[in-house]
Amino acid sequence: MHNDSLSLAEFWTILNSETGFSLQSLLLITVLSCLNWFFEILKWKYLVSTFKPISLKRATEQTLGAHTASLFTPNRIGDYGAKALYFPSNLRAKIMGLNGLGNFAQMYVTTFFGSLGLLFFSSTFPIHFDYKTLHWSQYLIFGLLVTALIILAKTYLKPETWFLKIKRFLSAISLSLLMKTLLFSTLRYFIFSFQFYLLLQLFQVDLSYLNTMMALSSMYLLASILPSVFIFDVVLKGSIAVYLFSFFDINGTIILSCITLMWILNVVLPSLFGSYFVMRFKLPKS
Repeated sequence: MHNDSLSLAEFWTILNSETGFSLQSLLLITVLSCLNWFFEILKWKYLVSTFKPISLKRATEQTLGAHTASLFTPNRIGDYGAKALYFPSNLRAKIMGLNGLGNFAQMYVTTFFGSLGLLFFSSTFPIHFDYKTLHWSQYLIFGLLVTALIILAKTYLKPETWFLKIKRFLSAISLSLLMKTLLFSTLRYFIFSFQFYLLLQLFQVDLSYLNTMMALSSMYLLASILPSVFIFDVVLKGSIAVYLFSFFDINGTIILSCITLMWILNVVLPSLFGSYFVMRFKLPKS
């Protein structure tokens, strides 16, 4: 796998060249990003409303605000603490548990479809993932994350107490809530996957939807198990995507352009809206 990069000049050259981009197509991919985040907000609303009903507006504020606040934490783990701060201290443990359930559902969907994609991909192409191409910062982030978790576990956690708390929390989760959470996570997965496929079509790439999904689901799986932060996320996904799509003889610059646009639409722009909620944030009264 090659650790390719895309300069700003190359990105704009590709975007302004003979492609299928138009005002209508840009509007469509923007709407897909809005739908992606709408279902994430709706998922959070349903999760929280199991014990404390909240409006869609409030769920939007908490979801986008936490997204912005967690950007510079490894794998956005800060999202747990950021969402918990919107609630009184006596509810924060439950909020973190519900957030964990929502993130687990998204990871489950990513792992399920990614495993299928990687299975078919590896049976068709001789893939070789070279960990030596990872940026040194990703090893550092992973090491710091593991160290922090070990210190926290030894300092604060009493296994028998936390086991009972987790068991009690899970027993209170209904099957209908689990199904809704998985449904919203699956809808999000297919929305941003279709968005990537649409971008490939706009760049005049002749690749079937099934082949796109095979490579894309493999990329999301591989990227999800590697530690990264906001600024390196696009580099990590770009490197993996360029490697996987190279088996279909697709120009790496086009793949990097698609990854960059996906990153801007689904990570950067929501964080700009979220920054508004971060600036207006006030701790709730305990």
